[in-house]
Amino acid sequence: MSKQIEIPDSLTVRELAQYLDASPISIIKVLMANGVMANINQQIDFETAEIVAAEMGFEVVRPQIQETVENFSSLPRWRQIIAKENPVLLKPRPPVVTILGHVDHGKTTLLDAIRHTNVADGEVGGITQHIGAYQIKHNNRLITFLDTPGHAAFTAMRARGAQGADIVVLVVAADDGVMPQTREAIDHARAAHVPIVVALNKIDKPNAKPELVKRQLADVGLVPDEWEGDTIVVPISAKQKQGLEDLMEAILLVADNIDIQANPEGEVIGTVIEAQRESGRGVVATLLIQNGTLRAGQTIIAGNTYGKLRAIFDYRGNAIQKAGPSTPILMMGLRDVPAAGELFEVVPNERKAHEILAQREQEAAETTQKRQAMSLEQLFNRLQSGETNELRLIIKVDVQGSIEPIVSSLKDLETDEVKINVLHAATGNIGENDVMLATASDAIVLGFNVQADNTAQKMAEAENISIRTYDIIYRMLEDIEKAIKGMLSPEFEEEVIGHAEVRAVFPVRGGQVGGCRVLDGVIRRNAKARLLRNQNVIYEGELSSLKHHQEDVREMRQGFECGINLKNHNDYQPGDVIECYIVKQKETL
Repeated sequence: MSKQIEIPDSLTVRELAQYLDASPISIIKVLMANGVMANINQQIDFETAEIVAAEMGFEVVRPQIQETVENFSSLPRWRQIIAKENPVLLKPRPPVVTILGHVDHGKTTLLDAIRHTNVADGEVGGITQHIGAYQIKHNNRLITFLDTPGHAAFTAMRARGAQGADIVVLVVAADDGVMPQTREAIDHARAAHVPIVVALNKIDKPNAKPELVKRQLADVGLVPDEWEGDTIVVPISAKQKQGLEDLMEAILLVADNIDIQANPEGEVIGTVIEAQRESGRGVVATLLIQNGTLRAGQTIIAGNTYGKLRAIFDYRGNAIQKAGPSTPILMMGLRDVPAAGELFEVVPNERKAHEILAQREQEAAETTQKRQAMSLEQLFNRLQSGETNELRLIIKVDVQGSIEPIVSSLKDLETDEVKINVLHAATGNIGENDVMLATASDAIVLGFNVQADNTAQKMAEAENISIRTYDIIYRMLEDIEKAIKGMLSPEFEEEVIGHAEVRAVFPVRGGQVGGCRVLDGVIRRNAKARLLRNQNVIYEGELSSLKHHQEDVREMRQGFECGINLKNHNDYQPGDVIECYIVKQKETL
């Protein structure tokens, strides 16, 4: 009978040998027999490891990861709804892909090549001016693309709880390399925990430097798979339509490795991609369904507005009656224009829509109050309430040379209980994008020798985001260290403050009182106490009353006599010792 073991989704040959209690050489021999050439430190995937283990008499399973309540509550609401669905009813849905990257690196041209339309030429300067959604079919499988104008819109969706994309395609020009906006896009994708596929564009240009760009990608943490990394890098030319098949295959490969499912018959929820008011048609909105099936005639609520779906169309403009998960549609019927990134859901009628809108106004007020706690001074309160154990930072500095020492020094302040997560670090003044990322991630913005521009300041005030600027590094580190010390789980210790000996026992209504003499220290009313008899603890609780000559007193000191009554205890004997103590928080050094 095969022995069952758990192994991770990927591991090295050496690690697999340890799991199987075998020599790495024997593992390499089995791999070679199956046509896989690997060295001892090479990463292999779960399927390959499964084949090796089976030949050596083992049955392997993936470890079962159970979602904690904390992790579940941190998911976007639409993902929470899918997580609550009956697993039997979940069906695979098309992956939703968004295109990010530096300006003029070919994002729109790539989508133009994919969907065989000519969008770029009709836009001002060739730069995307709108958000759209499209579907293509590759090998009989649908892929939905969100055409965003950059990471700001992507993050705006996430800030509203949408995070509609399953995969990010990062477009990097082979003749230009990793640029500041490329780094920002990477940071935004990582903050959203969305897998990245790199489309290395413009490889047809004579001055293309693909190997150099791959090294730049590796430097920012996107190690190409051909270098034994975990990032798929696909060389393409969007203009010449080269490498597009490989890119589609890479997207589907990543999609197969992540959980992309929904219940077509479940609760309907989705995201507003774009919306505007048009003459003669009223409010027109592009929606992306993420769970359930949306049907014409239903009433939906989106953000702070609602309406009945008078008509729905697919992305080509064809009238349709219904649309399932991962399908983008165009609809008419909303009373007002919702913001891009707002979630929408189906409601039974307009009265229910009014009730939900009132509830959302209340929740928005509560969210504003909650965001006010995102300052260094109040992070300790957030930890006390169990809201966070992570300090998320966005750092802007004046020169590139300051980034590494600041980030390194901040990382040195990490503890076992408090993690410092630098979501984004770059040069330049604090701008609107920085505040947007902070809003989406509950982060604090730190600036060194830089200022926040007016737009960023106004947005930070509206979103209650903390921006702190410094001109001396150690003051920045001092403030963060203070915040971390406040965030640490407090440790408590007992401090014995006094002892009293029971000399006599007096009956009172409903029980007994110990007539005591304070031996040392002080006995305080409402403090904690232990009753010791023959050095054994027979009671532990609190003092409920403390009297001196029939008068209630707050405390009694050494040498004085008093009457002591312990809470919920009536058994006293002469010679008993009452030990009085307090519990206090340990001081942090």
